[in-house]
Amino acid sequence: MNNDLIIPNHIGIIMDGNGRWAQEKGMIRTMGHKKAIETLRELLIHMADVGVKYCSLYAFSTENFKRDVSEVEFLMNLFIVAFQKEIEFLKSMKVRVVFSGRKNPLPEKVLEVMDKIVEDTKNNDKLVLNICLNYGSHAEIVDTTKKICEMYKSGKISLDDVNEELFESNLYNNLPPLDFVIRTSGELRLSNFMMWQASYAEFYFPKTYFPDFDSKEFDKAILEFNKRNRRFGGVK
Repeated sequence: MNNDLIIPNHIGIIMDGNGRWAQEKGMIRTMGHKKAIETLRELLIHMADVGVKYCSLYAFSTENFKRDVSEVEFLMNLFIVAFQKEIEFLKSMKVRVVFSGRKNPLPEKVLEVMDKIVEDTKNNDKLVLNICLNYGSHAEIVDTTKKICEMYKSGKISLDDVNEELFESNLYNNLPPLDFVIRTSGELRLSNFMMWQASYAEFYFPKTYFPDFDSKEFDKAILEFNKRNRRFGGVK
């Protein structure tokens, strides 16, 4: 990759198209999710190499619990296996893992392995991987509002203390704003993904399904990002 390119500090990836990728190849939908893990591994190595500092990954939304029960159960088990298997890889890559989302109704075994991977990678400092699991932006905004209301009720803050900075610091994770959001598969919507954090992000919607979104496809996305004129509300 050209060293003169601007690399987004914080990239959000909506991993879309796993099931369709598998079905178009004559496989069951769950095989697409397994392939997505392999793709993500390659992407993490590449993102770390080119200098991405934060990546927020939309792994499972609050609405995904409405899917077929067997697919949800498969995904929960896949999370357990993948998190256990990849801890050493993440440590070797100096990737720190954090999670965004509600714990309920995630299975206890999923929560246990989530806690372990957070603890085991907490001192890593090359790339922060924010895994959005049982996540919805509406839920995050509601939960943050409740948290701030409790702070106000307990006397920890006054009404005058409530501002954008306070709100942002009480989201699930206090991360930099998103610079670039990539949604694979060609769908043109956010689907309740980090709407507060994406307020001034650039968006990219490749038709490629996520299992095929390899490092070469990522580089195409970065080239597109470098064509954008980010104005942040100003006029240029």
